[in-house]
Amino acid sequence: MCDTLVALPSVTGSGNLIFGKNSDREPLEAQAICHFPGKIHQEKFLQCTYLSIPQAELTYEVILSKPFQMWGAEMGVNEHGVVIGNEAVFTNVRFNKKQLGLTGMDLLRLGLERGKTAKEALKLIITLLQNYGQNACGGYRNKNFYYHNSFLIADPEGAFILETAGKSWAYREVESKGSISNGLTIGEDYLEAHFEKEPRNFQVLFSGNRESFQENFSDLLYTKAGRSAQRQACTLGFLEKKRNVEVVDFFQALRQHDREDFDPKKATTGSICMHATGFTNPSDTTGSMVAEIRKSGPSTIWLTGTSHPCMSLYLPFYLGTHIPSEHLTPSEKKDQSLWWKAKKFQSAVLKNYPVIQPQLRTKWDQIQKHWIAKDSELIQKNASTIALNEFSRACLREYLNLLEA
Repeated sequence: MCDTLVALPSVTGSGNLIFGKNSDREPLEAQAICHFPGKIHQEKFLQCTYLSIPQAELTYEVILSKPFQMWGAEMGVNEHGVVIGNEAVFTNVRFNKKQLGLTGMDLLRLGLERGKTAKEALKLIITLLQNYGQNACGGYRNKNFYYHNSFLIADPEGAFILETAGKSWAYREVESKGSISNGLTIGEDYLEAHFEKEPRNFQVLFSGNRESFQENFSDLLYTKAGRSAQRQACTLGFLEKKRNVEVVDFFQALRQHDREDFDPKKATTGSICMHATGFTNPSDTTGSMVAEIRKSGPSTIWLTGTSHPCMSLYLPFYLGTHIPSEHLTPSEKKDQSLWWKAKKFQSAVLKNYPVIQPQLRTKWDQIQKHWIAKDSELIQKNASTIALNEFSRACLREYLNLLEA
């Protein structure tokens, strides 16, 4: 389960596009923050998660947040200001598990590495989808977790929502604010669509209007169980209440729970900041991102690098700087990375969450406010890459110290 949202420059206080996403995965699936420089490639093929595909001659610089063991990514930004987040969606198109395809995370990373604009990345993902399909397990330890994908794809000028079911797809443009969750939303209001003839499962019996992408392809059972409509209404409703949306509003939106007296032990799939409780609610928010994409000047990519944004800070990162992999690349087992240190810290908070979390949030919100102000100051002063790098690393050191206190 995940949630992704965007506000176009016309409705933000800064006049920059703002993009946010929570990555909801299995609770112990540590998430890494990775930086890959742009590169000219000599090799002819690229090994993705399950498939080898032709390599592009040139790939762009990217900053990604991704499960530690994956080739693909849950979210990220490239050097041209293209930003993408993906969602699991559940459809009535049958999986052919003997004919492996690309994962949604593969498609996302490929779109970022090869797309210079949002439209270019969107078209590239569609082409890859048509050529290779998406018959791919998306789980970590759960090897039976198969799903199709939707994407929110943006650049400094605008954004698109792309929804898929097997090799079928539809997309539409975001007008001002938009969000996606774990369900299909595009009816007949698409700019373009393709309906592939593929085998369906029994859920096809409940399909409706064949001209509507949503009604034609939705799996109602899993879509309803995931409460995607409730969460999408929550994120979009939160943004709609804001006149001039700011980065801090996105932080707040991604920290939301589904009730004021929230108890992690009784959490459901209705929360934006997700806390796993068992079989019917198996996911944690294992990483979160908010990106302010600037038309001129460096974009700021705010990443938690930790689970549960309600108990986390967002760290600033910038393309063209050095990201210290020793702290931001966790392994399968507990280590000295930021992700695992935060996991230990959060476990202590969870023992008395109703008392400790509000106190923690009050203290850490002041730190976050200071970081936002400093980021704004550096951008306004046209700070050098060296200065941006020093600021980013100072924030990381401060965060690590807080977790060890």
